[in-house]
Amino acid sequence: MVAIEIGHIVQDFTVIMVVASVMALVSYKLKQPMVIGYIIAGMIIGPYTPPFSLVVNLDVLNLFSEIGIILLLFVVGMEFPIEKLRSIGRKALVIALSEALGTFVAGIVIGQNVLHYSLYNSLFLGLAISVTSTVIVMRILEELDVVKEEASQLILGVAVIEDIVIISMLAILQSVVTSTRNFSVLELGLSIGTVLAFITGVIIIGSKTIPKFVDYVGRTNQHDLLIVTVLGVAFGLSFIAYEIGISVATGAFFAGVLIAESKVHSVTRVIATPIKDMFAAIFFVSVGALMNIALIPTFIIPALVLILVSIAAKFFTVLISSRLQGVSMLTSLRTGFGLSSSGGELALVVAKGGVDVGATSSFILPMVGAMTIITTFITPYMIKIGWKVTAHALGNFNKNDNKKGWRQRLEFSLFKRKE
Repeated sequence: MVAIEIGHIVQDFTVIMVVASVMALVSYKLKQPMVIGYIIAGMIIGPYTPPFSLVVNLDVLNLFSEIGIILLLFVVGMEFPIEKLRSIGRKALVIALSEALGTFVAGIVIGQNVLHYSLYNSLFLGLAISVTSTVIVMRILEELDVVKEEASQLILGVAVIEDIVIISMLAILQSVVTSTRNFSVLELGLSIGTVLAFITGVIIIGSKTIPKFVDYVGRTNQHDLLIVTVLGVAFGLSFIAYEIGISVATGAFFAGVLIAESKVHSVTRVIATPIKDMFAAIFFVSVGALMNIALIPTFIIPALVLILVSIAAKFFTVLISSRLQGVSMLTSLRTGFGLSSSGGELALVVAKGGVDVGATSSFILPMVGAMTIITTFITPYMIKIGWKVTAHALGNFNKNDNKKGWRQRLEFSLFKRKE
């Protein structure tokens, strides 16, 4: 029995990597984001594509995708040492709260008044569309080689804080549902306190211990020992986060933040990147495998309505909140485009959270899954087009502004001469 299971795992892994590599190559030749190639690969090998599934055990695919999320967020976290987080913390916090709460309210209003869903269906759908696909957005920014730009750093900061906000709001919603009569303020306080305690503990306690330990290991000049150590930190914090009800992605990100405080963080990033790339690809393949083509006609209209609502609400809340804090127009616009997409793995967690407590109808989870697939396809193009449009539009604006300035100076000079 064990031999058969191992054989299935090897078979599934072979199919995943071969199909993913072929479709990634096709995407590269067509000058499209590789994410699209990975998603199409998932659709090809998934259980919903006729005539049959090329993957024997979907649990293996899900397991690899979870590892991909952890490694991807871990490597990205290494781009954010604590000092950098402090510098963007206030702005990112304000934008994340504005975006999450604004989109949440918009989703509830549309869900009840336009789609005529029940209150709990609207609540969980509103929270699901408030999610920005952190993993996908970061992958696109990496492919565009703009991760170090101001807008990209703000996007990543907001996305991480938003994940924490969404998880906290999910805990609150589930507490409301499970409280039959009187809502427990104590439970609400405990759920929020747990999240804050985790982040505070990681930053205060972890920053005094983990970087020193990693530097000690780094002095051995043994790269194999170093990679095992940092991966232990990444998966260790992800496990702790999972056990206390926080997204594993959040734990992995803050593990990367701690490693960034060490003196050998540049070396660890280089040696961890190939592992991250492999498992991150599997994550996107798993997203494609979730797409049930037969269900699309059932959910397409309400899904498109909610996607449009999400994009509009996110873009304008991000733009307004950014500008109110003194962020430049170019950075504000690009941040708005980068955070406008909804969905991602956390959106599915939210939808499943509603099902787990018996609050939502059976169609909510597959509907959110369909929305996740759609937004995964459009997100790369939204970011790429948004980056180009903002640069072109503001470039023309600056040229016109300069021409106007030259005209004014020339008119003033002529006027002075006549005097």
